[in-house]
Amino acid sequence: MTALLDIAELSKRFPIGTATGPLGRLRKRFKGGPDHLPHVFAVDDVNFTIQKGETVGLVGESGCGKSTLVRVLTRLLDPTEGSVKLGARELSLMSAARFARDPDRARIQMVFQDAGESINPRFTAFEAIADPLRRLKKLRGDALKAKVEQAATRCGLPLELLSRFPHQLSGGQRARVGIARAVGVEPELLVLDEPTAALDVSVQVVILQLLQRLKVELGMSYVFVSHDLSVVRLLCDRVLVMYLGKIVEAGPAREVFDNPLHPYTKALVSAVPSIETRGVAKLRLQGEPRSPIDPDPNVCRFYGRCQVGVDACKTSMPPLRKVGTDREVACHFAQASA
Repeated sequence: MTALLDIAELSKRFPIGTATGPLGRLRKRFKGGPDHLPHVFAVDDVNFTIQKGETVGLVGESGCGKSTLVRVLTRLLDPTEGSVKLGARELSLMSAARFARDPDRARIQMVFQDAGESINPRFTAFEAIADPLRRLKKLRGDALKAKVEQAATRCGLPLELLSRFPHQLSGGQRARVGIARAVGVEPELLVLDEPTAALDVSVQVVILQLLQRLKVELGMSYVFVSHDLSVVRLLCDRVLVMYLGKIVEAGPAREVFDNPLHPYTKALVSAVPSIETRGVAKLRLQGEPRSPIDPDPNVCRFYGRCQVGVDACKTSMPPLRKVGTDREVACHFAQASA
């Protein structure tokens, strides 16, 4: 397979003085401007590639940096450091605002968690799907109408609903509008940030089946962000596990779930309900996550919650290293615990 997206040494940090609430009030304690403020390390030195036609799952608990990572790689946010390369094009050299007007914007699209919140309430379904086609494909008139109707039909959205506003649509219909808006420009990479989280279980199944069909029909690659590990195992070729801004484990989805190597991944997999593990004691994490504000680069992010952690974990942050042929793990003891 050929690499479609290449992420290298990617980081995104937020000065806490730019936040509101308790974090924002901390700025009064620091002098000298944003460079002297503490930073939240939302994404920290992340490296991975996505191949053409591949579906990559991104998992981890809330607050680990998943949504920030996908917003940086789709160029909705500017990275603090690092490279985002789409094919031969280096995207991190231009601002997010500039990329929004670039023709390559059509090559990478995103489906957001809550379609009701991500669709302009003043747009009809037709206008929501037409907007990126106007901006990125420069379509007008009959050509635009035909393309919008094609995208709606592809996504199972009845054409009579195209004149309705978001509040007049059901949750499943709004989800289809969000997907049609993204696939209408026929992207090479579709990033899905919890696309079924706000839907009923029965509707989730239908939307997931739709996404599987569209991937084959349009030959797209997917980045699939989800808390539902069962869905990730079913849909994804490969999985990346995030913890406090770091990728701590990566590998083929089935192998990672059948034989997790990182202590954090083991805890995640242990929490998945299963008939086979009914009655088996779950692996429970102790303590609280470490602070993402200016974390010590020499301490493992998982130290303090890890059952394996020893003194070495307090003095050396384990890098993401190869274990076997196609697994990567950021743990000093990954092989011993395999």
